Amino acid sequence: MTSPASRYHESEVASVATEDGRTLRYLRRRFLPGPDESHIVAEHVLTRGDRTDLISADHLGDPELFWRLCDANPVLHPDELTQDGRIGTAVRIPFPLA
Repeated sequence: MTSPASRYHESEVASVATEDGRTLRYLRRRFLPGPDESHIVAEHVLTRGDRTDLISADHLGDPELFWRLCDANPVLHPDELTQDGRIGTAVRIPFPLA
């Protein structure tokens, strides 16, 4: 149902029956990991023009794994990591999973 690179890949698929007899499938809620649950292997100091997809491509080998940077830092939206007020600060890079 989801790409292997998706943050929802391991989420359980559930279903619910509607009053009109249809069955709707959905992914169960994904809880964000705690800040100490990521194994940090590096830091990336932000410069103007950095994007989370480019950072994750460089450090994790896949631009679609930007969500792992969000989980490790922790932020909900990837733009929070690279906004202008954060230039010069470090983004924690988690261990790349296979």
